[in-house]
Amino acid sequence: MPGPAGFTASSFTSVSLEPALVSFCLDAEISAAPAVLRAEHFAVHLLGARHTGLARTFARWSPDRFAAPGWTDHRLGPPLFPSAAGWLVAGVTLRQRIGDHWLIVGELADAAPPAASSPDHHDASVAGPLIHHNGSFASAAPLPPE
Repeated sequence: MPGPAGFTASSFTSVSLEPALVSFCLDAEISAAPAVLRAEHFAVHLLGARHTGLARTFARWSPDRFAAPGWTDHRLGPPLFPSAAGWLVAGVTLRQRIGDHWLIVGELADAAPPAASSPDHHDASVAGPLIHHNGSFASAAPLPPE
């Protein structure tokens, strides 16, 4: 796969605070796998409810997920969507095949956290985190107090 590669991850987690490590799992058979496995750095985008279209684009097979405008290269190499609610870039520290997936672990190198000052920060329908549950995209909302 020439050019940038990406996919919508179904698993992403913090591994360690010191050093700051994160991980995700990658299906060994997806089209982006060879490029992701060759990369020395990766980007993770934190998506909000307004990014459902972006998440769907990267969840489906597509020969060019980066055809749409709005992305740029990070100085360390991975593609970034600056309009994401937040993002991080990590340097790969471990690639481990586990069953039909790869576990990728990386050390945090750069990040842009969600901006509390963004105009739609308090509107959960726009700024709430995008989640995928039971085959559908949704957004989390606060539960009523007990």
